[in-house]
Amino acid sequence: MADEAVPDEQRSPPSSQKDAGLKKLAPYWYPYTTMAKERWLGREILEIVSTEFRDRSMEYYRYALESGVTTINGKVAKPDTVVRNGDRIENVVHRHEPPVTSTPVKIVLHDKERDFLVVDKPGSIPVHASGRYYRHSLVEILRNEFGFPKIYTINRLDRLTSGLMIVPLNADLARSLSGEFVNGLIRKEYIARCKGEFPAEETTCEEPLLTVDRQMGLNIVHPEGKPAKTIFNRLHYDSVTNTSVLHCRPMTGRSHQIRVHLQYLGHPIANDPVYSEERIWGANLGRGGVDVIPCEHRAAPAPPAHLLSDNSPEALNLKPSDNTNTPFFLASEEESDARVKLLPRETGHDIGMGSPVPLSSEAVEIITKLRNMKDEDEDWSRWRDVVFRAKGSLAPKDIPRAPLPPQNRRKKGGPSVPQTPLPEDTSSAPQLTQGEALARLSQMEAPSPAVDTVTGTLYCTECYLPLHPDPKPEKLYIFLHALRYTTSLGCFETDIPEWAAEGWKWDLA
Repeated sequence: MADEAVPDEQRSPPSSQKDAGLKKLAPYWYPYTTMAKERWLGREILEIVSTEFRDRSMEYYRYALESGVTTINGKVAKPDTVVRNGDRIENVVHRHEPPVTSTPVKIVLHDKERDFLVVDKPGSIPVHASGRYYRHSLVEILRNEFGFPKIYTINRLDRLTSGLMIVPLNADLARSLSGEFVNGLIRKEYIARCKGEFPAEETTCEEPLLTVDRQMGLNIVHPEGKPAKTIFNRLHYDSVTNTSVLHCRPMTGRSHQIRVHLQYLGHPIANDPVYSEERIWGANLGRGGVDVIPCEHRAAPAPPAHLLSDNSPEALNLKPSDNTNTPFFLASEEESDARVKLLPRETGHDIGMGSPVPLSSEAVEIITKLRNMKDEDEDWSRWRDVVFRAKGSLAPKDIPRAPLPPQNRRKKGGPSVPQTPLPEDTSSAPQLTQGEALARLSQMEAPSPAVDTVTGTLYCTECYLPLHPDPKPEKLYIFLHALRYTTSLGCFETDIPEWAAEGWKWDLA
């Protein structure tokens, strides 16, 4: 038969664990290579890293760069190294991938004749590797756990969104289906549970959408945004939880389209950690959109009172130490005054750097609150408390580094191909093949955590990252599910999620 349903249970990589509804992965060192992007040219590497990413604190990025884990064209980069056109940047990171749901990726259909998959993606799993996610991404799961070497993703679901995806296994079909998505020829149907009693009659929202913060992936309704249209129909209302289950038809494919349109209508997705969070949007939760009058004012992030800092939680007073066991120490006020210039993330001016339009004061405030909430969740203050007592620099272990290829053969990015050892004390070790090196990366055991004697915080002994308690599985997804797609290949659908059933009981504990 050309069409083959695949059992739910599939083999997991040896490095993964399943515990209490979660799938966890041991931390591992990972080398990544990329070529300099146009927006990076002429800027210092610390400024680039700290404004492009927010997975770690400003001080962590400075600390990592001082530890020598980043190279440009094969030479160790320091925080003030300027990126030039054609530069090849390699960074070695100690990945602590967040836990994801233990609910398996389900292959609804494998059409061998036409060479594509229909996949039911659980919430919590990103489609592509990004940020702290790599092996816990859908693409890597399909490669490593299901054995599909070539994956062409043409429609993306948010990490927190569950549901159906069509995945071509060859480039020609991928191009054809991509055209159908771009030209609006595919009928997409979603299920959502939103706050409040949604109107019983059909409701259409056609507000344009704009991405205003790349770091946080924040989108708002804005007149300069891209056209967007979503049609909503209420399926049922639950007075106990004051939520409504909706059938949603996005006629366009903008980022966070359903989530932002529902927020604009005053009925955000009930458990959306971004667009339904009162701490970010206030009591009205963004109903009717935000002010769009441009404002140039920015303010430096406000520091927690208990931290020793120079009035910014992103800029701890430190300087390099001559002691190899203690690479950094806290500087005096006089030394701090003469320290390096403040970077955009330390002054608040990184907000809006990735926005295509000037931001209003309300938009800036929302982004600031969203970032502060994330930083509080990550608890960077604990990282600072630990790292300066740990007295060590980042030291990647067992990570071979690739020699620099000729400039005309350099690739745009991706995992570094390990060939030659990085640490000096392993220089005499035999060279590994690419396969051997990658196998070593995936099978490394997790180091035993250490305990900071002052705070009691558990932290990683290799990168000094605080180890947080595992999240609850029900916090790893939102009430938004891609239910059905109708394409030239046929009509495909998944089961309706449990939370969409009438009478479903929501545990808010």
